[in-house]
Amino acid sequence: MILELLRTYATSFLGTLGFALLLHAPKKAWLPASLIGGVSYTLYILLLQLGCHQTIAMFGGALAGSLLAQICARRMRMIATIFITLSIVSLVPGLGLYRCMEHLGAGRNALGLQAGVLAMIDIMMIALGLGVGGFVFRAIATRPGTTKG
Repeated sequence: MILELLRTYATSFLGTLGFALLLHAPKKAWLPASLIGGVSYTLYILLLQLGCHQTIAMFGGALAGSLLAQICARRMRMIATIFITLSIVSLVPGLGLYRCMEHLGAGRNALGLQAGVLAMIDIMMIALGLGVGGFVFRAIATRPGTTKG
């Protein structure tokens, strides 16, 4: 299990790095954003292996990515969008959306609808995880006695 998680982390790290290059992210953001992307996806896989439901695992991965991205952006004095976008790129349910289109194109409408709904639920969990992560970060970072920056 540990070896599989390390492999998962390495591949999601490399995938996130590839997207950082593709999206023309600033060079100084490549390494930290890729580390965060690796953590997000590996946490998602770990939660699945521990028996969590798919939607909870997706929410957990997105939440972790959002919090880490906010922290990294603040420390590096960069906009959080760079890190947030790259932190979730490996979580996007591309295969689910592809299967939806494949089934619909082949006339298997019930299967296509099912695959599409499951992909949309995953997308909603990513959005919810990002929103909750941003809210929690702002609540902690702007509480009395802390500095805004």
